[in-house]
Amino acid sequence: MTIGTEETRLIVVRGNSASGKSSVAAGLRARFGRNLAIVGQDNLRREVLREHDRPGAANIGLIGMTARYALDAGFHTVVEGILYADRYGAMLEELVREHRGVSRCYYLDVPLTETFARHATKGDAVYLSQVTDDHLRDWYRERDLLPGGLETVIDASSALDDTVARIMRESGLDGMPAVDR
Repeated sequence: MTIGTEETRLIVVRGNSASGKSSVAAGLRARFGRNLAIVGQDNLRREVLREHDRPGAANIGLIGMTARYALDAGFHTVVEGILYADRYGAMLEELVREHRGVSRCYYLDVPLTETFARHATKGDAVYLSQVTDDHLRDWYRERDLLPGGLETVIDASSALDDTVARIMRESGLDGMPAVDR
C-alpha cells in the first residue's frame, strides 16, 4: 500500500522530552505556511485518548492513521514526539516505506542536563508542577535511534532556526509553494 503523493513530504521529529520537537514542528509550519499537518504524539496520546505510553497502545495506530490520512489528502506532514523506538519504530518505518514522496527522519539529541534546563523554561506552570526532573530522568533514553540509520541526528548545539532551516532544505519544503486551503 502506498500513501501520499510524489509531491508530499513526510518529516518525523523524535527525541526526549524537552528536546525541542514541538518547537521544530511549529517552526516548520511558521516557515512553510498552510498545507503542513502536525501530528503530535502528546496531543493524540494525552489529549485525544488520554492513555499511558505503553507498548501496543492505541495511540500508535492513531498516529499512523492520522499521518496517512493527512498525506493522502495532500498535506505535507510532520510527525513529532518522543516516539520510543521500541514502541513506535515499526509504525514509523512503515510510514516511511509506504510514503511515495520524500521522507526525512530526525532525532534531536539533547543530553539529560540540557533537558532539565530546557524543561525549566516552559511557560506552562501547571505542566511544570506535574512533570518533575524525576519524570524527565525516568523517561530519558540516550540516543534511542530507529534501526537502519533512518534518522539524521541533530545535536543540542543546533539553534532552533538552524534546525528548522536544515529540515526545510533537506526535505525540499523550502522550494515548494504553500497551498492556501
